Amino acid sequence: MTKFDSASFDSEITRLLAIMAKLRDPENGCPWDVEQTFATIAPHTIEEAYEVADAIEHQDWPHLQEELGDLLLQVVFHAQMAKDENLFEFNDVAKNISDKMVQRHPHVFGDEVIESAEAQTVAWEQLKEEERKAKAVEKGAHPPSALDGVSPGLPSMTRAMKLQKRAVRVGFDWPDVNGVLDKIREELAEVEEEVREVNLSQDRIKDEIGDLLFTVVNLARWAEVDPDSALRSCNAKFERRFKSMEAGVRATGKEVSEAALEEMESFWQLAKADEKKL
Repeated sequence: MTKFDSASFDSEITRLLAIMAKLRDPENGCPWDVEQTFATIAPHTIEEAYEVADAIEHQDWPHLQEELGDLLLQVVFHAQMAKDENLFEFNDVAKNISDKMVQRHPHVFGDEVIESAEAQTVAWEQLKEEERKAKAVEKGAHPPSALDGVSPGLPSMTRAMKLQKRAVRVGFDWPDVNGVLDKIREELAEVEEEVREVNLSQDRIKDEIGDLLFTVVNLARWAEVDPDSALRSCNAKFERRFKSMEAGVRATGKEVSEAALEEMESFWQLAKADEKKL
């Protein structure tokens, strides 16, 4: 077997591409890497994207460098699999995104003038809308929907937000936030009605809870809050308080499973009070 000389490449990207090609080599590569497919690697890609977001949220910059490398590896992995199947390769991916960035920034790479970040956001969305219409015509789907291009593969909460923002662009929205709040109350009442049914229908309760969650995402949009970020913060808060409650119960000589609900609630309220002092 020929020894792999990773120092003989003129750039780290070239080196990384060569490493991945070697890993995917059917004869001398890594058996695990060789047997992977787009479908088996996709969950890892999603996981690495979340790891990047987590490092940013915690402002852990050394960790961010590492996680960005892991995410880049996912891109290279997918590109190598595509090359193995004669679909496309990494340079095609890089060229596509480079062309797209130049096209979507005519004020930087052309003669167009855009005065502010807000104006750039509007121009960006207009260009994307034109691209979507062109793709729809190519596929014979005419006229295109305002919701075209919102990937079904997105996390449900993220997709809900994107769908709502698309609808708003064509004027489908409440005139003020009171409409959203009223809708939340309405959806909550429907959830309560279903839950209290003697013969509880899982399909109906699932449908009503979905409506409620979708409307709460709409409230987050009105408040200009990222709902996924808000839920992550809430998860972290719940985890802190629960662990504090556990510690409080154990300090009494009991395990949490042995404590009465009233005891757990008492320590929970202490945890909340302690956080407010900070």
